[in-house]
Amino acid sequence: MAKTNVENDSNAINIIGVGTEITGDVNTNGDIRIDGFLSGNVVTEGKLVVGETGKIKGEVHCKNSEVLGMVEGKIKVRELVTLKSSARIYGDIVTQKLSIEPGSLFTGNCNMNEDAVKDVKTGKKSEGQTFFKDSKESKGSKDTKDPGQEKSS
Repeated sequence: MAKTNVENDSNAINIIGVGTEITGDVNTNGDIRIDGFLSGNVVTEGKLVVGETGKIKGEVHCKNSEVLGMVEGKIKVRELVTLKSSARIYGDIVTQKLSIEPGSLFTGNCNMNEDAVKDVKTGKKSEGQTFFKDSKESKGSKDTKDPGQEKSS
């Protein structure tokens, strides 16, 4: 029975309702909908929905996300980010796929690099810049330049 309960918990839908304010990080395996205010980071293995009245001030790490409200902070999504017409995003987005409806506001940078999305899967936080440097080195850009410079010298 314990295994059944664990499976049910991973499929749970969590709701932070209108008028609710939370300060701190939220970690869950299930889907989550935020219609209130969260000052902290959200980490979920499922889908995050930020309702029209919802606001997040912090980083987001999830599998999929649909934003109708406001997010102030970096959004890292493994699969699809959907910004509805009422969405207001102030921060960078790292994702595999991005859908933006007319009328939404997005102020920041978007990275749809496959390596950056792999970084989301490992759960690493705030290491995007280091990761991108590693991806350039793996292509051999520095190694290619060095031998060429030695030959011409």
